[in-house]
Amino acid sequence: MSDPIRNRSPYRLAPVAPLGLAIMLCLSMPTAGAAEAPKPGGSANVHQQQAAVAKSEQIMAEAKTRSGLLSQYLFMRDAYASSTDLAFRVIFNQYLSWYQTWVGDYVGARDSFSIVQKPARDDSASPLGDADYHAEPAVDAIARMARDRKAVFFNENHSYPLTRSLTVQMLSKLREEGFDTFASETLYQDDMDALQKRGYATSASGFYTEEPIYAEMVHEALRLGYRVVAYEALSNVTGDAREEEQARNLKRDVFADHPDARLVVNAGYAHIQEHGKYLGGAAMAQHFARITDIDPLTVEQTMMIPHDKLISDHPYFREIQEKLAPRQAIVFVDKDGAAWSLKAKAYDVSVVFPDETLQRGRPTWLGLGGLRQPFVVTGKMCDQVYPCMIEARYAGEPDAAIPADRLVLEFKGRLAGYGDRVRQSSDPDPMAELWLRPGTYEILARDISNKASHRQSITVGGGKP
Repeated sequence: MSDPIRNRSPYRLAPVAPLGLAIMLCLSMPTAGAAEAPKPGGSANVHQQQAAVAKSEQIMAEAKTRSGLLSQYLFMRDAYASSTDLAFRVIFNQYLSWYQTWVGDYVGARDSFSIVQKPARDDSASPLGDADYHAEPAVDAIARMARDRKAVFFNENHSYPLTRSLTVQMLSKLREEGFDTFASETLYQDDMDALQKRGYATSASGFYTEEPIYAEMVHEALRLGYRVVAYEALSNVTGDAREEEQARNLKRDVFADHPDARLVVNAGYAHIQEHGKYLGGAAMAQHFARITDIDPLTVEQTMMIPHDKLISDHPYFREIQEKLAPRQAIVFVDKDGAAWSLKAKAYDVSVVFPDETLQRGRPTWLGLGGLRQPFVVTGKMCDQVYPCMIEARYAGEPDAAIPADRLVLEFKGRLAGYGDRVRQSSDPDPMAELWLRPGTYEILARDISNKASHRQSITVGGGKP
C-alpha cells in the first residue's frame, strides 16, 4: 500500500529544484562504479541530465508504492544496479544515498554520493601553517562562540549524516546558553503542532528526518524543551525567491511573537553562507541577516570531512588527519579567540571531522560523542529470513516513530556486483551493532514484506536516555 507521506519530495513545494540541485552537485563529484562522469556543457548533456532526473523521480515514486522501507530501499538499489547508463547513475546516486541513510547504511550512502572537495582560490590558508591557531573540541568552542549570538546556523550534507552528529551534541550545550528555538529546513509545517505534542518524528514530520540521526536531532530538541519550527518555503518558488521566503518564515515564525528568542537552525549546504552569489541570488542566511539585523554564527560542516576516496578529501583535511589524528570534531581558534574558516567570507567557522572508523561495518561516529553505545543484534532476530531490517525505538514510542537507529542484515551473496554496502556478514548468524543511548528500547525486526518477525524489550547501559 502506498504511503502518502513518503510520496512527498524534499522539495515538494518546488518541483524543479531537484533538477538544479542534482545537476550542480553531481557534476562535481566522483561516481560509484564509473571511471568518469559526463562533462558539463552542451545541450545533449543538459538533455541527458534532465532525462536522468525525470527517470530518478519516477523510480523513487514507484519505490514509495512498495510496502515498507526495506522493500523500497531494495527497489532503489536494484534500479541502480540494473542500469548501465552513466548519466542516469550520476544523478540517481543522490536519490539512492537518501535511502541508504534511512536504512542505516551510512558507508554506502557516503560512497554513493561523495562531492570532491578541491582546493580553491578563496580558501583560507591552512591553520596548521599559523602558529597562532590551535585545535579545540568543536562542541566546546562553538558553545563559547555562541554566547553573545542570537542565532546559530549549522549546515549538513544530506547524504552523509556524520554532518548531523555534532549538531545533535550541540543542542544541550546551546540550551544551557539560553537558546530556545530549533528550526529545520526539512520539517513539514503541517506536522509541527502534532510533533511538539508527540515528542518524536514520524514520516509525516519531514523528508530527511526519515534518517535516524536527523530524527534524533529533532527528538533531542523536543526533549530539551526547544520550540521546534519548520521554515521551508510554502509557495512554488525556487532559487533566490525560495531562499528569501525561508528567511521571512524564520523571521515571522520565530521572532514575531518571541522577539527575545534565540535560534538554532539546521540547513543544507550553502543555504547558510553569508557572502557571495547563491543560485543566482543570495542564500537564506544572507536574506535572514538583511531582514532581521541578526548576524548568525554560521558553522560549516560539509567541506572538512572524509570522503569515499582519499583523493577526494580537501588537502588541508588530509594534512590535519596526518598531523593531529583528531578523535572528535574540532575547530581551530587563534590566540584572540577568532575561529578559522576554510571560506572566511562565507562562514564563521569550519568544523573538521575525524577520519571515519568502522566497527562491525558501521561508523563509530554513531556514538555521538559518547552519548550512545553499541548494542549487538544478530540474524536470530530475523528468523534466518534475509534481508531483514532491525530497528530500535525508545520505549513507549509506537512503530510509526522514526527509530533511534536501524540497520539491514543480509548475506553477501545478494550483493554480488552491486557495488554499494549494506551491513552484511558471511557468518551463520549475521551480526551488527545498533548505536543507542542508555535507556530502554523496543527492538523490531521486519522482513521484505514489512511483516514484523521479532519484537523484544532491551535495556542499554542501565540508565535513562
